[in-house]
Amino acid sequence: MWEPYKKGFKAYLQLEKSLSPNSVEAYLRDIEHLTQFLIDKGIAENPSGIKLKHLQQFLKWIGDLSMTGSSQARIISGIRAFYKYCQLEDISKTDPTTLLEAPKLRRKLPDTLRFDEIEKMIAAIDLSKAEGGRNKAMLETLYSCGLRVSELVGLKYPISTSMWVLSG
Repeated sequence: MWEPYKKGFKAYLQLEKSLSPNSVEAYLRDIEHLTQFLIDKGIAENPSGIKLKHLQQFLKWIGDLSMTGSSQARIISGIRAFYKYCQLEDISKTDPTTLLEAPKLRRKLPDTLRFDEIEKMIAAIDLSKAEGGRNKAMLETLYSCGLRVSELVGLKYPISTSMWVLSG
């Protein structure tokens, strides 16, 4: 019943979307869970018979399985991709995923250093060595600008053979 749609979806993901093999397998596994749920409930034999309420029932079921919010969001992403494929191929005239709500994902803020910890790090720099001034400037730039280390090392600046000292 669902096999031709899943095969076509796999080809769509590989050829049209150029997804990695792992992403393709994850999307197909998610669609397999959806179709198995629908078959077990006797809801629909093809994608065009699925309504928003059926997808909401499925999401409630996976929520009851204690899946994390990020896993649920990935499953919703896979279902949306499947229905995009179904519309492109005229398999389904409607897209029941348009009103489907993904779980709100909590983002953990990165840990930050306290002011006294930063002062200790700057004080620990050996300014008698050639790279001491550079290291101090880098730490002060990180702290004062709120940069990530990857952003700091990615900064591009022109190298000048002359130096200007400003006073005043």
